[in-house]
Amino acid sequence: MGMVFLRRLSRWQAESQREQIADIHNAAYRDAFGEVPLERQDFIRRLTDHDVQQEDFDLLLASDPALVGAAYGYRVERDSAWWREFEDVPVEIDELAGSRQVFVVAELMVVPSRRRERVASRMLSDLLARATPQVALALLAPGDTVARTAYQSWNWTKTGQLTPHDAPPKEVWSTTRAA
Repeated sequence: MGMVFLRRLSRWQAESQREQIADIHNAAYRDAFGEVPLERQDFIRRLTDHDVQQEDFDLLLASDPALVGAAYGYRVERDSAWWREFEDVPVEIDELAGSRQVFVVAELMVVPSRRRERVASRMLSDLLARATPQVALALLAPGDTVARTAYQSWNWTKTGQLTPHDAPPKEVWSTTRAA
């Protein structure tokens, strides 16, 4: 296997490469146990109409030279629509959201052929290093044992649940930045 390179994309670049990012999404979730992946067009719509529009949106692509992974996220505020769907929020995280110190990892995905090569952990580390949040949150499907195992191995903990009005609930996992 070749070396994997990480590349940061601007909002405009993310929108212009949405089809390639959707390819990664389809490959990453195609055989995921217990996960019903978004249809391709639904994923592209969420990426371009919602995620990319978030303040402080940040996206990384991993390639070897073909695209093998993507990670992206954004900061959230306590008064945002996203935050209102987050249930059982610990008080200390709620307070940090009031000062924009919470970053949501909206997607972290790697094609199956490149898993277990630290691609996901490298992307996650680089994404959070640039964002420098006090707390990072990740959204996991309740049945996604692969993702849960990965986040547990990175010392993240289950923090609550996100219950969107138009989608299935997600488990919210968190990690805090060392002071």
